[in-house]
Amino acid sequence: MTKRILRVLTVLALAILPSRAFTLKDVLSSPFPYSLTASPKEDLIAWVFNQRGIRNIWIARAPDFHPRKLTNYAEDDGQEISQLVFSPDGETILFVRGEGPNREGEHPNPTSDPRGAKREVWAVSLKDGRAWKIGEGTEPAVSPRGDVVVFRRGKTVLYSPLKGSEKPRVLFKARGRNQGFVWSPCGEKLAFVSRRGDHSFVGIYDFKKGKILWVLPDVNRDSHPVWSPDGKKLAFIRIPGATMEFDPIWRRWDVPFSVWVFDVTTGKGRKVFESQRGSGFALYYPRTPLLWPRPYRLVFYSEQDGWMHLYSLNLKTGRARCLTPGNYEVENLDLSPGGKYLVFNSNKEDIDRRHLWTVSVAGGPLRRITRGKTIEWSPRFLPSGNYIAFLWSSGKHPASVAVLDLKTGKRRSITDDLIPASFPENLLVEAEPVVFRAGDGLEIHGQLFLPRGLKEGEKRPALIFMHGGPIRQMLLGWHYFYYYHNSYAFNQYMVNRGFVVLSVNYRSGIGYGASFRTAPHQGPEGASEYQDILAAARFLQRLSQVDPLRIGLWGGSYGGYLTALGLARDSDLFAAGVDLHGVHDWSWRGMRRGVEDWGISRERLRLARLSSPVADLQFWTSPVLFIHGDDDRNVDFIQTVDLVQRLRRLGRAHVETLVFPDEVHDFLLYRNWLRAYEAAADFFLRFLSVPEAQSRKK
Repeated sequence: MTKRILRVLTVLALAILPSRAFTLKDVLSSPFPYSLTASPKEDLIAWVFNQRGIRNIWIARAPDFHPRKLTNYAEDDGQEISQLVFSPDGETILFVRGEGPNREGEHPNPTSDPRGAKREVWAVSLKDGRAWKIGEGTEPAVSPRGDVVVFRRGKTVLYSPLKGSEKPRVLFKARGRNQGFVWSPCGEKLAFVSRRGDHSFVGIYDFKKGKILWVLPDVNRDSHPVWSPDGKKLAFIRIPGATMEFDPIWRRWDVPFSVWVFDVTTGKGRKVFESQRGSGFALYYPRTPLLWPRPYRLVFYSEQDGWMHLYSLNLKTGRARCLTPGNYEVENLDLSPGGKYLVFNSNKEDIDRRHLWTVSVAGGPLRRITRGKTIEWSPRFLPSGNYIAFLWSSGKHPASVAVLDLKTGKRRSITDDLIPASFPENLLVEAEPVVFRAGDGLEIHGQLFLPRGLKEGEKRPALIFMHGGPIRQMLLGWHYFYYYHNSYAFNQYMVNRGFVVLSVNYRSGIGYGASFRTAPHQGPEGASEYQDILAAARFLQRLSQVDPLRIGLWGGSYGGYLTALGLARDSDLFAAGVDLHGVHDWSWRGMRRGVEDWGISRERLRLARLSSPVADLQFWTSPVLFIHGDDDRNVDFIQTVDLVQRLRRLGRAHVETLVFPDEVHDFLLYRNWLRAYEAAADFFLRFLSVPEAQSRKK
């Protein structure tokens, strides 16, 4: 019996079960694909599957695109696989195993392995699956000839034969964090970025001369170098360097920018584009912000018209043209063979989903190539130009790998057979798009999940989910980030347990334009987004299916911050909350990390504290569960340690904790995600599932 037939039979069996229930293990069982990449030589794709914490590289080759596992890791060990790179001949894939160090130089070791953990560059042969270690480090870049690999270890840049026949050698050392390696087409030079905190330089290492040339060094943050097709010029993005002013980390890139072109032969450079006054460049979320697809054509992202769009710059005329005008945003892109066309995913004509579009790099009409109640992302042209590979999901169908045949227009989802038979696709619900207004009139989007079998007049408990980031957008389906793929699974589980769930896309997120993302007074500058959470609660209270006394909050990171803020300010409104690794005192973080993160102004720090949960603890009476890993590199563990001590001293609220030793922010172990969500579900079922929930917390 094939896996497909077994899965169909299981789905049918589940459909007739009277309880129509599923477990957290069931809904978290689907493998999550990421790092989709295409071979430069043949119609072949590779990606990473995370199957219950076991990460492996998979490949599929035209014309049948049958998935085949290439590596053979077999444990939920918390060691990430990332940065997939094909060799120029398409016969080898390089990848990085492990994560970067924290401020103490410690690599993530969530299993607490006494041997410790490392981050290493590996290579694997597509022919026989043989794998070999290149060396300890990250960011591998293969030379155009395919013989040498450059990578970095800390500040040191190393090189090694691709075949691993020799130990890595030092290529060069330089101040700063040297990264972003880009080989010149001829393979004689290597462009890179040297990040030095308040500024950064673009450098060029000349292999023949053994020297570094700094490209137009100034008091700016220069980044994202790209070579011209002939290798004679280098383009890069320039934004202003740091100041001593208050500078929230997610606003650091929201500044005017320019595009520069440097002539390697003459050593001269010129500014070829400057953004309009007042416009920003959100480098924070496009993966490929600058391309040089044709000899006289540059393509880059800009928000200068208020939305994240693609622009094409004609270097002969100096004119820049918006390729994607309108009230929507563009995310990831790929360039066709020959460099004439772009494929990208966008929420054009479907604000809370993503679909694929193509456009000429010179401009012209856009062509939509996917549609419907699906979500598509990470498009990749294959070398023949006959296929586009991509990842996709829907409200019920989890993230999967698909291929679109451009000749026939047909799409195939090629990894459905790898979804476990126990995955409860037919028991999930389709979220409804909802729109409501905050107290200041701003329009807020959300996704409303209603449980099956609701009876007329029945009042159910409800949860409000808040994403992290905050530069994120939740969608009408399974998310393209692993973190929110898991969040979506938990929301579906709680709906299956009888809860109403509302996922809120509060201001400061993406998807609704630059003014929404950069809304004033957010976070440590006044917590303006909290009014969106209050509006979500009022929206739920008006629903006939919701018990207004049993509304809970949950979220991670920035969502954890908003969870704690809601419980501190409005325990009479929010009956319970689950806070995963949230920020609880903006001012403490500013005092510890200084100018480079949050600024040093006393008035700014005072406002930051007033915008934090710790400012209103005297009003906090609702029960709370805190979940945090103590090797968190995004939100310091002391944010939870400190808040728990304060709440325990006050003694007004019931406090529970779940701590994962040696775990990071985005949990690396599948079993820790499972434990976290089991604890969260148990917590909400205890405090919200019965009418006495409000009396329990007092």
